[in-house]
Amino acid sequence: MQAVVFDGPFNIVVKERPKPVIIDPTDAILKVEIAGICGSELHMYRGHQETTTGHIMGHEFVGVIESVGSGVQRFKVGQKVMSIFSPMCMQCWFCQHGYTNRCVNGIPFGTKLLDGGQSEYVRVPYADSTLEFIPPEVPDEMMIIMCDIFPTGYYGAMKATLEESVIVCLGCGPVGLCAVMTAVVLGVGTVYAVDSVEDRLEAAREMGAKTLKLGTDDIPAIIKSVTDGRGADAIVESVGNKSGMRLAVDLVRPCGVISSIGFHQSDLPYTGLEAYSKNLDINMGRAAVRPVFGESLKVFADNLDKFSSFITHRIPLSEAPKGYEVFEKHQARKVILLL
Repeated sequence: MQAVVFDGPFNIVVKERPKPVIIDPTDAILKVEIAGICGSELHMYRGHQETTTGHIMGHEFVGVIESVGSGVQRFKVGQKVMSIFSPMCMQCWFCQHGYTNRCVNGIPFGTKLLDGGQSEYVRVPYADSTLEFIPPEVPDEMMIIMCDIFPTGYYGAMKATLEESVIVCLGCGPVGLCAVMTAVVLGVGTVYAVDSVEDRLEAAREMGAKTLKLGTDDIPAIIKSVTDGRGADAIVESVGNKSGMRLAVDLVRPCGVISSIGFHQSDLPYTGLEAYSKNLDINMGRAAVRPVFGESLKVFADNLDKFSSFITHRIPLSEAPKGYEVFEKHQARKVILLL
């Protein structure tokens, strides 16, 4: 089969790879029809994430079930499904307590430990809990957004939502825009969106946020002026780098909330004393998608019109290297690969 393979920083290639087979009874094999390129993959693409080479990329995909293991009960051959970005066993202590983001058996797709779905076929472990049906009111290609970025943005905004609050969403990439829309829909008092790319800021404005541009606006001064000097009640940080987290700590008020869903790769740019002195409530890390999937899907489906221009590039799998290039250069909001 044809597959998109990571061969090193800025080196994505399409290669022939063996078609996957059922290994465990809980597996399913999908024939992939649509795959997405996610912003978190740019960390690997840019060489910022420590990893090996040779694995198949991709953790956002929609397809048709080609075969299932003997232990799969929810799904049958021929059904159209989408996949959550990381398998979940639903049997370990963490899954049983709602922390599916920390499943001890859940290895994210598109890593050196589990090949991803930017390929003609993909093996899905724990299919019963990792796959989901596609509701009739949502087009197949839009369900790519539900594989990772919308539930993650929803999770980040949900953790930061306070009544009559001022929330600042740092980063207006795909996940950041999903957080912006969630905060607006959940009725936050005022939502500010921060980025340096004008196209992204325009998208945030269309979703109902007030926008601030990095390098142009005096963001700390503006946030202080609209909060009587306190600072923002909550920050959703989706950038995943030191400057983004530093700005989050600077902008948030004492006893405020920082919800960081960015894929951080380095040490943190603030001290324990700073966090202590502000009594910060900091929630960091991978989103627990399974517990919020149903409620986030409803919000997404009810607001599909706001995502009409979200997918900007639809290209064949064979042109995946070009897709990574334009996405890395901020020339695309969302890139999907068609098979």
